[in-house]
This record gives sequence, structure tokens and C-alpha cells, in this order.
Amino acid sequence: MEIWKRNLLVCWLGSFATAAGLSQIAPVLPLYIEHLGVLDTAKIEQWSGLAFGITFIIMAIASPLWGRAADKYGRKAMLLRASLGMSLVITCMGFVQNVYQLVGLRLLQGAVSGFISASIILVATQVPKKRAGWALGTLSTGGVAGTLLGPLIGGYIAETVGLRNIFFVTGALLLVAFIASLLFIQENFTITEDKVLSFKEVWRLIPNPSILVTMFISTFILQLALLSIEPILTVYISQLAYDSGHVALLSGMVFAASGIANLLAASRLGYLSDKIGPAKIMLASLIVSGLLFIPQAYVTNVWQLMGLRFLLGIAAAGLLPAINTLVKRNSPDIVTGRIFGYNQSAQGLGSFGGSLLGGQVAAFWGLQWVFWVTGALLLINAVWVYLTTYHKNSL
Repeated sequence: MEIWKRNLLVCWLGSFATAAGLSQIAPVLPLYIEHLGVLDTAKIEQWSGLAFGITFIIMAIASPLWGRAADKYGRKAMLLRASLGMSLVITCMGFVQNVYQLVGLRLLQGAVSGFISASIILVATQVPKKRAGWALGTLSTGGVAGTLLGPLIGGYIAETVGLRNIFFVTGALLLVAFIASLLFIQENFTITEDKVLSFKEVWRLIPNPSILVTMFISTFILQLALLSIEPILTVYISQLAYDSGHVALLSGMVFAASGIANLLAASRLGYLSDKIGPAKIMLASLIVSGLLFIPQAYVTNVWQLMGLRFLLGIAAAGLLPAINTLVKRNSPDIVTGRIFGYNQSAQGLGSFGGSLLGGQVAAFWGLQWVFWVTGALLLINAVWVYLTTYHKNSL
């Protein structure tokens, strides 16, 4: 097996383990905060929002620094750092005695995280150019699969052996990712002298700066759009199925629908982007995704919503792999890690902003407006991609 294919397989497994572990935690944060002694519902919500969001903020700050370290010390070193660091930090969360310790460790988690982004950089720099779309699309399915299964695993662990054990299991999964990366990832990388390039110097090396700016903003808007729906989706489902006693089950099915579709479509759309170009896939995915958000505001039952979310999962599957392919094509090797670090910062800020946006829009204007705002953001982004990226000859 070629080295890049083996590395892709290991990174896929590591991304799956990382995503499965981390996605176990988010759904049980409110329960764990209550377990730590915060009993007032309003305060539980406040602390949950802080504990959830602070990780993304710190990640956005730290990502460019880790990207620069990847350019100096190698991408494998960043895989090892992120997996071992998160394994230790999350395991420690199982021992906390109050909510302040939990939030502090969530902050530290944001500072040391980055396994999946490091995997993207490693694969992007090793895969042959003609296979980049397929490889990055395939890699993205590892994170999606882990995100789908994680809450199920976490729920089972919480019910059977207690909340604290979720953190121990997550730490163990990340330790598995560390061991697999240590033993099986191969990278021919020479440590370079620590020549510090300023942001201006990095930017001068980029052949098409406008394309990278568009990719960073697209990453931000995509995360903003996708995460703005998550806080209100269960509330929306409870309104659609008000006479059902299975709201939790139906919510899980609706959440899973887009993830399963994404899992099925990502590598195929990645393969297609290798044939016709990632810019075309990105533009089409943005338009279709934007249009699919709008009718979700007018569904009359859960099954209609589930069908639209499945179609949305197919459309959105082409976005991040296409963005990552375009970022790689417009990043000189000497600063690839730094550029992907900037993109990861945009993703972290989008995740944090999205977790706030949906709740605020729903509170002021109503649940249906969240879908309209999200769809409009993606359609505006599509226009921008068309104007700045679509017709570039280098793509």
C-alpha cells in the first residue's frame, strides 16, 4: 500500500475515534454541570453555553500557532500532540469537583485540540493532486461517522456506568488515535530552522490571496449556518411532533439523517471534484444547500423535515472537502500548515458564532427565521464564490 493511502486510513480511523469521543461530551454537558452541583436551570444553561463555546474560541486563537508548528516540526508531530494532549485533558474532566474546573479544562482542550485539522494538512500535503478531492472527501467521512455514533455511545455509557465514565472512554479513544498515529503514520519531514515569517510575508507567498480569503469566509459561514440550526432543532421537532411521546428518538433520527447522507456522499463528491474542479462542486453545493434550508421552515411533520435534512446532508457533503482542496492548491508548501491554521480559526469562530446565532434569531423573530437566515447566508456566499473563485484558471 502506498504511504499516502496508509496515512489516509490511519487518519480516518483517528478522526473517527476523535469525533466519536468528542461528540459524546456535548450532549451530556448540561447533565454533568448539574451533577457538579449547579441546580438552577438558567445557570445550567449559562454554564453549558460557556463550557461549550469557550473551546471554539480558544481553538480559533491557537490554530494558527499550531499551523506554524506543523510547518516547522511536521504534521505527524501535530497529530501526536493533539491526540495525547486531548486524551489527558478530557480524562481529567472525569475527576473535576466543580464547574469552574470543568470550564478551565474545556478552555485547555481548545488550546491543545486539532487532530482532525492536522489530519487534513497531512493528507492534503501527501496525496497526489489528481486524487485530492477524493482523499479529503473520504477523510471527512471519518469525522462524520464518529459524530453520528458518539452520542449513542455516550448515552449508553451515561445510562449504564455513569456520567464521569464518558470522559474516561473519550480519553481512551483519543489515546488509541495517538498510538495509531505514532506507530503507523509515515512522514518524510525535515525540521526547519525557526525562521519566523510575519503575516505579510506569508501572504506575499500566496498566488491567489482573494481565493484564500473567500475560502476562510466560506468556512466561517458554513460552520455558522450548520451550527445555528443545532440549538433549535430539537425545539422545532417538539413543535412538529407535539402529540408524540418519542421526541428524543425523532430528534436523533433527524440529526442522523443529514450525517448519514453526508457519509454516503462525501467521497463521491470528492471524486467528482477531481474530475470537474472543486470550485464547481463548492458553488453547486452552496446553492443547493441554501435553497434546501428555506423549505425546512414550512414543513408540517417530522418526516418532511427528515427528508429535507437528508438532502441537505448530500449537498453539504461537498463543501468542506472542496474548500480544503482549494486551500491546499493555493498554499505554498512552506506555509501550508499556517494557512490551514487560519482556516481552522475561521471554522472555530463559525462554530462559536453559530451556536449563538440560532438561539438569538429564534428568540427575537421565531424558529422559522433561523432557516431563512441560514439559507440566505449560504446563497450570498455562493454569489461571492462565483465572483471571486469560479472563473480562476488555476482551479
